[in-house]
Amino acid sequence: MSVDPASAPTASRTAARAVDLFKIYGRGDSEVRALDGVSVDLAAGEFTAIMGPSGSGKSTLMHCLAALDTPTAGQVVIGDTDLSRLKDKALTALRRDQIGFVFQAFNLVPTLSARENILLPLSLAGRKPDQAWFDTVVDTVGLRDRLGHRPAEMSGGQQQRVACARALVSKPEIVFADEPTGNLDSTSGAEVLSFLRRSVDEFGQTIVMVTHDAVAASYCDRVVFLADGKVVDELRSPSREDILEHMTALQAACGARAGLRCCA
Repeated sequence: MSVDPASAPTASRTAARAVDLFKIYGRGDSEVRALDGVSVDLAAGEFTAIMGPSGSGKSTLMHCLAALDTPTAGQVVIGDTDLSRLKDKALTALRRDQIGFVFQAFNLVPTLSARENILLPLSLAGRKPDQAWFDTVVDTVGLRDRLGHRPAEMSGGQQQRVACARALVSKPEIVFADEPTGNLDSTSGAEVLSFLRRSVDEFGQTIVMVTHDAVAASYCDRVVFLADGKVVDELRSPSREDILEHMTALQAACGARAGLRCCA
């Protein structure tokens, strides 16, 4: 019996990969290495959090992985595509067709309804929506009765759920979420995180989330920790307590290194 690849287990496949990634700003004494030789594989069908102290490079890593920024050196691969081989037009098409985005600030168009915001990426690409998939996504985020409302007529949690639905409706290879609960109260944040978790478990979606919140990261399958532009640790099946312990140790280590630099 043949197996539909779309329904096959995805955990053994790599959705995105960074290989010896560097992002350097400035030169000489003012040089800053936001990324300093980062290599990491992100498995398909998993929910991964990227965490680290302020200035650790976590947002820079996500921006490079998501083709929003260009690394100074190294390789980024989405699926089977090496981003360094793509010209601007092909990069734009990849971001539109293979990558979904969820931002802290929602980034909804205020003059459009929830339905129109969700379908906007497909409209821009000139693609017709898969109605069955649209219905599945809308019902999963619980927005069926809000589709005609504009962002100003919805709560923050509802707006972020619209943003999540927009990210998923085009069936992207991978979704990048940058502090998706940063502007939400705990109840709304839990609703958004539960939806992201469910999209991984039920739809096989791949999600990479940058967060500073141990509670948010505890929804993930894996947490990758950065410090000083390097991958320094990771956790599988993390609990809030385990994450807090690792983050406390990282903060202390980074503080000690900063002190040594000041004294040098």
